[in-house]
Amino acid sequence: MTVVVDASITVAWYLGEEEAATAHVVLQRLGQTQALAPSLWWFEVRNALLANERRGRIDTTQTAEILAHLVKLPIQLVREPNGDAILALARTHGLTIYDAAYLELALRADAPLATLDRQLARAARVAQVPLLGERDLR
Repeated sequence: MTVVVDASITVAWYLGEEEAATAHVVLQRLGQTQALAPSLWWFEVRNALLANERRGRIDTTQTAEILAHLVKLPIQLVREPNGDAILALARTHGLTIYDAAYLELALRADAPLATLDRQLARAARVAQVPLLGERDLR
């Protein structure tokens, strides 16, 4: 099975507090499955880590450790987005282009989506994309 992971779930693997249970269920599944993410995931994760450095929640050493762990995980970046579909999904569901990119990839890959973003989770439900950890997103 393949799963699409977004930056919110990824960052929660390391920094999540109330979302930790859901995030860790997804992380454990990566041992049995492959994960996909649109290429923007690479930037979003690093931006979130930098923002947490600036807030004093983590330091540069912790960021480096997190990034070193991430590269060992079976997460494949997909660099060929379907721009028309992403734009249509963003319009239909009131999403940002960034969030619509995750939804489009889940639809195209026929894969469940792992996210902690409530608006993206609602859009996924409407689009009939299964959610990992859905009970925790309501």
